[in-house]
Amino acid sequence: MASLLITASSLITSPEAGPTRVLSPGYVRVEDGVIAEVGEGRPAGAPGVDLDGGVLAPGLVDLQVNGFYGYDMVDADEAGWHTIVRRLPETGVTSFLPTFITAPVAVQAEALRRTRDLLPGLPAGTRVLGVHLEGPFLSEKRKGAHNPAHLTDPTPEAVAELLETGLVKLVTLAPERNGALDAIRTLTANGVLVSVGHSDATAEQVKAAADAGARKVTHIFNAQSGVHHRDPGVAVQALIDPRLSPGLILDLHHVAGSIAELVFRSAPGRVVLVTDAAASAGMPPGTYDLGGEPIEMPEQGPPLRADGTIAGSGLRLDEAVANAISIGIDPVTAVDAATRVPADLIGRPDLGRIAPGAAADLVWLGPDHRAHATWIAGENVFGGDHV
Repeated sequence: MASLLITASSLITSPEAGPTRVLSPGYVRVEDGVIAEVGEGRPAGAPGVDLDGGVLAPGLVDLQVNGFYGYDMVDADEAGWHTIVRRLPETGVTSFLPTFITAPVAVQAEALRRTRDLLPGLPAGTRVLGVHLEGPFLSEKRKGAHNPAHLTDPTPEAVAELLETGLVKLVTLAPERNGALDAIRTLTANGVLVSVGHSDATAEQVKAAADAGARKVTHIFNAQSGVHHRDPGVAVQALIDPRLSPGLILDLHHVAGSIAELVFRSAPGRVVLVTDAAASAGMPPGTYDLGGEPIEMPEQGPPLRADGTIAGSGLRLDEAVANAISIGIDPVTAVDAATRVPADLIGRPDLGRIAPGAAADLVWLGPDHRAHATWIAGENVFGGDHV
């Protein structure tokens, strides 16, 4: 693979690259798909890509994508997978976890096997880092858009069946369910990140989950027990426990801007921006599918079930970064929450950063903080007309 030099008016590096996090201007030199050098200034006379305006940032990492561009991940056909991995770079996302929501364990296991067989044939595009299973080990009291008929306890047999393909990277569960703490230990021992979500647990039960190995909380404040001065729940423990990283859907519909600011202030360096995107994301208003159930995408706001329950989102991850900045979050912090923090959380320190030795996954965010160009392993996969 040829060398690549990208210079930018502004460049957000990672802590490994040195004490200065924003280089204005700065440059990245890529060799064989890996970042070889990061520096300040513009190398004189060096050919390459010169980005004027905006900021060059690490490629975005989304740990919760139910679907996009009209396709639901759990039952998308080969064409659907091709569309999603090829088009997600339009949103700045260079790595993601396809998310399968609640279904019978046997159905999820079959979806995992089907995915395993599809992955080798996917075209170049956004990296698939594994699969996020959001359910079926959730609370009936906090089911959100999940089908309560399929919610169940995480028995050893169920956990073993889901782990069989080796694709599962993240599991959202409710720690108050029977057998949940043992399941957390088993999942963690198998290299799976465990997230507390769709849960009516007390703060103490969430602390016990963290003691057992849980390290994340799924979409904080949504479908979970919250903040009460005499009855603290999931959200409280997510904010005060330094072991837990709260996921945040920052579309300004799931959580108000002031609450999002509270999350960032209460959990510095731990917040993970996610989209929780459904099949309706990137699509016009209409009827789409989420986990086998219809959802309606309105003109404004997130998709909804027929009963009015929010069902995923239509959010882009670059838009989530922009929304964070719009409520006063420092741009470096906002970018970290969509790059380095989620990458580290799932054990991929080669992703989500601009530093020597990291994968050359990069996104040029324009003055509007939207993706204008994207590179994966040093290859320009979106926005070639801009560069």
